[in-house]
Amino acid sequence: MKTMTKKDRDLLLKDLCARLTYGVKVQHNNKKEVFGVVEQIEAEGDIDLSYYDEETERWKLCCTSIDNIKPYLRSMSSMTEEEREEFRMIGGVMSYSPQHNTWAISAFSPEAYDWLLANHFDYRGLIEKGLALEAPEGMYK
Repeated sequence: MKTMTKKDRDLLLKDLCARLTYGVKVQHNNKKEVFGVVEQIEAEGDIDLSYYDEETERWKLCCTSIDNIKPYLRSMSSMTEEEREEFRMIGGVMSYSPQHNTWAISAFSPEAYDWLLANHFDYRGLIEKGLALEAPEGMYK
């Protein structure tokens, strides 16, 4: 993985800290078949991950730098109509841009913010910045 700028590193760290209680999954060291779940984040950017080791058939814990991981997040465009309605019901407001065929958050309540985190939506544009990966369909179900 290429080295992140301090700005990108801080943005990713901020995002991961907010998602910590929601079991965000990450790719570790560009290994598509190996992913871990973030368990703990240190102030200097060290990340503790739990992952399933196929060889030993056990869950293990490892520590790595934030520079070695990319979270799996859902793009805003992957939100279903049912999810958009649920988001609206708890105080979220979204707008659609037909020119770009995209959805954007216009405003939201603290509960709506928590809902976006719990459902692993990338409302900060980390996927577009190359700091996160699009979660495969069903990864978080």
